[in-house]
Amino acid sequence: MTDQNEPPVAGLLLAAGGGRRLGGRPKALLEHRGRPLVEHAVAVLRAAGCSRVHVVLGAGADAVRARADLSGCVLVDNPRWAEGMGGSLRAGLGSLEGTPARAALVSLVDQPGIGPVAVARVLAAHRDESTLASAAYDGVRGHPVLLGAAHWAGVAALATGDQGARAYLRAHRTQIALVECGDVARAYDIDTEADLRHLE
Repeated sequence: MTDQNEPPVAGLLLAAGGGRRLGGRPKALLEHRGRPLVEHAVAVLRAAGCSRVHVVLGAGADAVRARADLSGCVLVDNPRWAEGMGGSLRAGLGSLEGTPARAALVSLVDQPGIGPVAVARVLAAHRDESTLASAAYDGVRGHPVLLGAAHWAGVAALATGDQGARAYLRAHRTQIALVECGDVARAYDIDTEADLRHLE
């Protein structure tokens, strides 16, 4: 039974990546501050105000379930994770259908420099299911991205390969509320061995 008093924005964490440039280590299980990166990312979404969090798993999904404390999260499997972020985004948005969520705050597991303050700023841009909002760093669009439910079908239709929501957002750029977060967050990705220096 769903809680009708639940906030209208759900956190959607994309955590399926296989870390190809990291020797095949699933990004969700990289250690940050003494715990798996996926736990850190869920905690950030919750601290920002997302009480419902859906986590899309792919690479090493069984190991992530065994090693990470994701209690209270809705876990979504993307067996085709190797095809890129687009499939994970489609799976995650699909998992929100039928829930009270009217918007998804999409974040990536490999961006630990983006904390609750930045995420809460983007969350505060939510107005209704037509909202499109995105964090910006010195004016350049980045993550997290807030997708109102009116956009989910369009996003899913264009989310292929590693595109994620990029093609849809490019086509609707005049509708996006940019929320500057460069003063409170660092939008680096953990993609290569050199990037591991950002983990604590």
